[in-house]
Amino acid sequence: MKEPKNETVQKIVKTFIAISVILSVLLTTAAPALGNDDNDDEVNFIIPDYGYTVDYYRSYGEPAFQACVVGDPEFSRGETADIQVKIVNEGYIEGFKRLSVNQSNIEESAEELLAVAELEEEEECTTAKDLEATLVSETEYIEVEPTTSLRGVEELETGHTATLRFTIRVDGDTPAGNYELLLPVSYEYQANVRTATAAVINLGLTNTEFTREYKTKDTILRLPISIESKPKFEVTEVSGSLKQGETGVIGVTYTNIRETTAEDAMARIVVMSPLATEKSIIRLGDIGPGESRTATFEISADKDAVVKNYGIDSEIRYIDEDGETSFSENLKVNVPLEASEKKISITSIAIILIILIALYQIVNMHRNRRKYNDENASGDDNE
Repeated sequence: MKEPKNETVQKIVKTFIAISVILSVLLTTAAPALGNDDNDDEVNFIIPDYGYTVDYYRSYGEPAFQACVVGDPEFSRGETADIQVKIVNEGYIEGFKRLSVNQSNIEESAEELLAVAELEEEEECTTAKDLEATLVSETEYIEVEPTTSLRGVEELETGHTATLRFTIRVDGDTPAGNYELLLPVSYEYQANVRTATAAVINLGLTNTEFTREYKTKDTILRLPISIESKPKFEVTEVSGSLKQGETGVIGVTYTNIRETTAEDAMARIVVMSPLATEKSIIRLGDIGPGESRTATFEISADKDAVVKNYGIDSEIRYIDEDGETSFSENLKVNVPLEASEKKISITSIAIILIILIALYQIVNMHRNRRKYNDENASGDDNE
């Protein structure tokens, strides 16, 4: 009895699916760890197991790294800097061990050539592959730009270097001193090489000479950097005030809030109309950590100046630890301007005196006239 047509189709589909599953399983065993005649990295889809390979030599060595910051490792507060890190592979081979292997179906001289060929391949054990490095800061004062924190190197042979570039931001309030940036590094290296036997032909692999075993390893490198030590100033007190049309004395107290001394410091202010000064620079002398100095400035204001608080720019010039002239950041000095007192001018006083004298004369004239009239009136009565 013939099977229904639908059942036949279903069997064909099931058979196709089974074949697909088998092929998928075979493909999942693929790996790029096989050597070949050209010593390249071509991918083979079947890995010969230990039954198809022999191991003539075992190498003792692997990659080893050192890293440093290229150029000056000292940075300034508030700085955004591109930092270059040079990483060098200092790995070396400590030695080799000849393993006792003898293939019964190969002449001794031919087998020795195979062993020497494997020994040459073992020398690659110090080469790092697929290296990834991440720059990390352990302090809140230094930030690594996230878009630059991860860098990769495809291959780094022993004795060779690679330069990695990162970006860091240093907070403006970072205490001076020494810091460390961490550079975690992940990489692969060749842990062992095995020589394929003639039996690999049974697997359909005709160009396979070696199989390679790779291991992944992580290490953390440390990068010492420093934040420069220099004075920092704040305006801690402003005394005095100004009045319209007058010259006043303003006292400005500067305090060094950092760790080092500012030698031969001089304070300078920059005033603009409607304010003016004849002496804008005042010598303060040495200012040690935590110390304060007060500069006194004579400032005049126009009589038509607007009554308000005026922000005057100032700065400190000093000699730093290296004997070089340095300048502080801009320091704002807020000075209040008051209205002038209302005073009567000499002209006004003169006018008032003239008016008073005139009034006196008028009053006196009327008084004399009345007295004269009264005397005349008295004389007529006597007649």
